[in-house]
Amino acid sequence: MRFFELVNLRHFILYLFPAAITFLMFAVGLYFAYFRSRDSETRLTRIIHRFPLGIEERNAPFPLVLTLIIMGTVIWAVGYILMIGLLEMRF
Repeated sequence: MRFFELVNLRHFILYLFPAAITFLMFAVGLYFAYFRSRDSETRLTRIIHRFPLGIEERNAPFPLVLTLIIMGTVIWAVGYILMIGLLEMRF
């Protein structure tokens, strides 16, 4: 039990705003950034397949943000495995 209830509100705000900002940055990154090539614009507009109910499939470029997140995850995982294995850290 806490003596001051306002501390709980402060902790909630400190958890909420970084999460919201991260989510917004991720959404903006997905919307605007992707690897551009000569045929990027045609890939965004050309419809490859039409499904029932008006769903259309396009061969759009892969977002740069997702590429960076995947690369960062792989680098972190390999580094974590090496640090635990080579330095014999105990947690």
